[in-house]
Amino acid sequence: MVEQHTPRSLIVTFYGAYGRAFAGPVPVSALVRLLGAAGVDAPSVRSSVSRLKRRGFLLPARAADGSAGYELSAEARQLLDDGDRRIYGDRDAHPAGEWLLAVFSVPEQERHKRHLLRSRLARLGFGAVAPGVWIAPAHLYDETEHTLDRLHLTPYVELFRGGHLGFAPTAEAVARWWDLTSLAKQHEEFLDQHEPVLRALQSGPAPAPEEAYRGYLLALDTWRRLPYADPGLPRELLPADWPGDRAAAVFAELHSRLRDIGAGFAEP
Repeated sequence: MVEQHTPRSLIVTFYGAYGRAFAGPVPVSALVRLLGAAGVDAPSVRSSVSRLKRRGFLLPARAADGSAGYELSAEARQLLDDGDRRIYGDRDAHPAGEWLLAVFSVPEQERHKRHLLRSRLARLGFGAVAPGVWIAPAHLYDETEHTLDRLHLTPYVELFRGGHLGFAPTAEAVARWWDLTSLAKQHEEFLDQHEPVLRALQSGPAPAPEEAYRGYLLALDTWRRLPYADPGLPRELLPADWPGDRAAAVFAELHSRLRDIGAGFAEP
């Protein structure tokens, strides 16, 4: 199920879409204004920023005008940079048939790290082959390495790159490793929410900067989860009527129509 927009999610999405263009830390007053345009009230902005600060995503700093503000931590910047490749990258540009295998073993006395490993691999888009054996398209290697290193989990994991040699057809194996029915439903929910928005844009005048900013922020906040749930599986291994193709095309056109116009409203 596609998650509904939350204040914390929208703040992360704002920094990914527009916040990195600021010359320095984003003033709190600007965050309140810009998240307010997406329907988030000031108390929710402030409390969500505090939670992101506690998690190490945001760091308090003085903005260019001397007011209180927040900047991204180094880890947050890496996370957003990795996200850019997922969200905006060409999902057909990677060679098919090459896989990344993560094999892990965690001592019983550290079993909490076993749960962390499983949850993070799932968030990265890995499918489960067997207990302690997870698989993903090979192009996810760099992001996987960054994530495991950031969480200090590399001592428990071995990574391998290679092809699937049998014994079931690879398409059948992929259908076991990933819940394709659930992934298709997520793409369809995105289309239900945002394809009507695109049709309205195609038949009407260009939106004003605030309208474009709000529309883009909401579309991106929904879309950015899908390239993680659906990690760019080879098209020939998916059902013929796979809705991810249309969902990706709808987001790409929303991006081209809204992002730059919306930047006029988001500018410091």
